[in-house]
Amino acid sequence: MAEHRVSLITLGTRDLAKSRRFYVEGFEWEPVFENEEIVFYQLNGVILATFADAALKHDMATDDIRRPGAFAIAHNVRDRSEVEPLMEKLANAGGHVLRPADEPPIGGLRGYVADPDEHAWEIAYNPGFPIDADGNIRFGS
Repeated sequence: MAEHRVSLITLGTRDLAKSRRFYVEGFEWEPVFENEEIVFYQLNGVILATFADAALKHDMATDDIRRPGAFAIAHNVRDRSEVEPLMEKLANAGGHVLRPADEPPIGGLRGYVADPDEHAWEIAYNPGFPIDADGNIRFGS
């Protein structure tokens, strides 16, 4: 049986420098490795990679990279007061707001910001997903 794990999320990027600015200045994530094709960011138990499109196409052995994808990656925060300032910071770092922060039917606060390559990030405070001291969340904890 396979273990329940996501090890690495790789996002294709048209411009690695613009993408790097979004993640470094917006989220304040420092790369753990980078070269002219890829940047890795260590997050809790997952690594996020931004990979130049040409190199990603080569790595995947395909010419078909679809954009934008029908998905969103969520970044939960510890307090609702953190949602809007982080969204603004991400927009100022080269992203743009897709949906201003508002309260979903289940409570909390959320909004969406796109990175320079249109990858959607949900910035959310959800009281039903508490964040532990190590920055991890658990469903319904």
